[in-house]
Amino acid sequence: MRTTVIQMAPGASAPENIDTARALITAAITADKPDLVVLPEMWSCLGGTRDMKFAAAEVLPAPDGTGEAGPLYRFLSGIARAHGVSVHGGSIGERHGEKLFNTALVFNPQGHEVARYRKIHLFDVTTPGGEGYRESDTYEPGSDIVTAPLSPDLTAGLAICYDIRFPALFHALRARGANVLLVPAAFTVETGLAHWETLLRARAIETQCWMVACGTTGTHTDAAGQPRRTYGHSMIIDPWGTIVAQVSDGPGWSTARIERGVIDSTRARMPVMAHHRLSIHTP
Repeated sequence: MRTTVIQMAPGASAPENIDTARALITAAITADKPDLVVLPEMWSCLGGTRDMKFAAAEVLPAPDGTGEAGPLYRFLSGIARAHGVSVHGGSIGERHGEKLFNTALVFNPQGHEVARYRKIHLFDVTTPGGEGYRESDTYEPGSDIVTAPLSPDLTAGLAICYDIRFPALFHALRARGANVLLVPAAFTVETGLAHWETLLRARAIETQCWMVACGTTGTHTDAAGQPRRTYGHSMIIDPWGTIVAQVSDGPGWSTARIERGVIDSTRARMPVMAHHRLSIHTP
C-alpha cells in the first residue's frame, strides 16, 4: 500500500486550510499515486482563540451516515471518492457540548467513513522551555481504542500526537489486530527535537507495526497572540524501526510503500508478543 504523509503549516482559517490541503493532496496523488493519504493533527484550525476553534469545528454525522455533514467532513469524504484513495483526515475539531473532541476520521476510496477516533490523552503540560499548554481547556478526552481496515491484510491503529507517550495504547492496538499505526500530530519544536523520532521508532519497534506519523510545521498564533512553532518531520517507519520516508521542514509530502511481508517477517523472527510476561494494571 503506497502511503503518503501530507505535511502542512495550517493557521486558524478552516477555508484557507482546506484549500491548502486540497492542493497538497492533489499534487501528491499526481506525483506519487498513493493508495492512502494521511493529514496532520488539527490541520483544519491550528492556534487562534477558543471561539475560533469552535467556529472551525463541526458536529459530525453519525457513523452510519445519518445527519448533515459540514465542510471539513465533506472535503475529506469527497477527496477520497474523487481520487479513489483512502484518506486519514488527520484530526479536526468535533463539537461536543461546551467542549470539543480532537477527532480523527478515516474514509475508504468510496468516500465512506470507516473509523472515528477521539484523542484520549490531552496535552496539559509545561515544556522545559516554559511554554504552557492546556488542551483540556477546550477539548474533552475520548475513551475508545479504535482500529480501521485499510486493505484485506492491513489494519490501522489510530492515535493522535500526545498519545505517542503512552505505550499501553499501542500495545492494545496491536492486540486488536493493528499492523499499521497512523499518528497525526502537532508536536512543538522543543519536544519534537528531543523526542519525536525516538518515540515514533520506539512504538514501531515495540509493536512491530508500520508507523505513519504526520505532523504540522511552521508558526501559528495562539489564543494570547503569541507565536507557536510545530516541528514537522513527518515520517514513515518500518516494523524494525527504520525510517523509510521523511519530510523535513516546511509544507510538503513523502511517500513509501507499506508491505505486509515486512510485518510478518519481523514478527516471525522476534515474536515479542508471545514472550510477553508482565501485565500492568493501573487503578
